Amino acid sequence: MPLLVEGRRVRLPQSAGDLVRAHPPLEERARLLRGQSVQHMGPQGLLYVQQRELAVTSPKDGSISILGSDDATTCHIVVLRHTGNGATCLTHCDGSDTKAEVPLIMNSIKSFSDHAQCGRLELHLVGGFSDDRQLSQKLTHQLLSEFDGQEEDIHLVTLCVTELNDREENENHFPVIYGIAVNVKTAEIYRAAFQDRGPEEELRAARALTGGPMISIYDAKTEQLRIEPFSWVPFPHVDFWLQQDDKQILENFSTSPLAEPPHFVEHIRSTLMFLKKYPSPTNTLFPGNKALLYKKNEDGGLWEKISSPGS
Repeated sequence: MPLLVEGRRVRLPQSAGDLVRAHPPLEERARLLRGQSVQHMGPQGLLYVQQRELAVTSPKDGSISILGSDDATTCHIVVLRHTGNGATCLTHCDGSDTKAEVPLIMNSIKSFSDHAQCGRLELHLVGGFSDDRQLSQKLTHQLLSEFDGQEEDIHLVTLCVTELNDREENENHFPVIYGIAVNVKTAEIYRAAFQDRGPEEELRAARALTGGPMISIYDAKTEQLRIEPFSWVPFPHVDFWLQQDDKQILENFSTSPLAEPPHFVEHIRSTLMFLKKYPSPTNTLFPGNKALLYKKNEDGGLWEKISSPGS
């Protein structure tokens, strides 16, 4: 079944701008989201989702109440929610394999859903801008097309992407919104920035930088963040890249060098240092080739490592 806005089928392909102009409530919602001030999120009840990760949970979760992600320039942050049981999935998509990722998002929500249950699937897409290479535009089109091709009715509620999330300054373009959070219990979506991107921030960033596919990082049944063992080949020319200046790092590691947040280069350098330190992660980072498991501590703020179950 199709992608719907206000109960009507969306006609694709069309640009995000044309789509919201045809549906004034979408345009108004994007305007309100852009106009919000950024909320700086603490670690309490937070599950941070990095690039090429997805996390899904429901209001029954006693540990996690907020899903969030930021640092999206040409990337899009996707939220899919079932209004009946409140199951909510947040994903940070970079366009690497949208065709494979959308079914993962759909299945993550279905794993919670009793299909006889009342309610509907609601979709929120945020991120990207009018970048020179039109990568944002391409990703918007891919996501809309893939969700439109799913069997279930999906109701597009928020569309604040590409030209709808663009601001211009000195003839350069930038995203307005770089990050969002969703409150799993209230369904509220708002602009957000995050200090705490753990646990295992560098390991997870290294997985994305070395081309790892989209993975689910959270088990809502056990309320544990779970990183399954994975490996990478030694990163090519890592010493060369670590010697380069900030401009070279930006131009070679960013899809949109002028629009990156200030900490981008530092983040890439620390990830490259991590890859240099661990050229082959299987045994060093995953002892016994077991998953790394984390759970929120008693007051819900900090992630604590828990020992892996037996082999």
